[in-house]
Amino acid sequence: MSPQFDLILLAAQRAGTTNPLAEAHGVSHKCLVPIVGEPLIARTLASVTSHPGCRAVYILIEPDGEPAVREIAEHFASEDRPVHFIASDSNIAGSVLLGCEQGDAPFVITTADNVLIKQDSIDGVMNAMAAGADAVAALAIKDDVRSVHPAAQRFFYEFRDNGYANCNLYGIADRQALNAVEIFREGGQFMNHPRRLVNAFGLFNILLMRFGWVSIDDAFRRMSKRFGIDIRKAPISDGTQAIDVDNDRTYRIVEAILENRVQDLKI
Repeated sequence: MSPQFDLILLAAQRAGTTNPLAEAHGVSHKCLVPIVGEPLIARTLASVTSHPGCRAVYILIEPDGEPAVREIAEHFASEDRPVHFIASDSNIAGSVLLGCEQGDAPFVITTADNVLIKQDSIDGVMNAMAAGADAVAALAIKDDVRSVHPAAQRFFYEFRDNGYANCNLYGIADRQALNAVEIFREGGQFMNHPRRLVNAFGLFNILLMRFGWVSIDDAFRRMSKRFGIDIRKAPISDGTQAIDVDNDRTYRIVEAILENRVQDLKI
């Protein structure tokens, strides 16, 4: 039997802002933007809820976005895999905490725009927790991401051994590991907000990581010490897993990948 998990699905948008992609497609929330005939969130839900370990889904979204998303999510709910809705917090870390308060550990956390997510990637996160990790972040190597498309990702975390991209896929093994939710604050875009970065990881650690003086494994050991829990990476070899729908550029890239998958199935 596959290890069981509750899914925390982040579907809200930044408070007080209109997402440009949602506006361009005439919908209220980015997660409702259609891609190759299906809303983003429908594609993400289809992938995750078909995983045999998914026992419940907790969708974090603003109350005004819930009705439209609920209509989509009902198609993926079942008696043994319910879908719940929780009003999102004003920041991502708060929303993760709200979801974890309602669900049962272990948790897999991802975003509604992560439409290329594969079950193998979820397995990688679950395997890391089964091996003893308290918190897990899925990461793809820079060359694997660029091999999919040279403009697929414009930001990489550069370490001594390689550059890495965030796959927006995380694991939390138990409630004691929730100190790690700082990683999710403001979408993890710490490099754009130095004060948040320093508060989360400490100045010395940041300098070591910023200038590539430590390997990725060294960095995770330092993060583990900082948070008092065992934080590990889940290495993902498929570069598509680090490409979600952030803007029109990545929308077009993901659209092409999905269309290619459909063509492959027809062959």
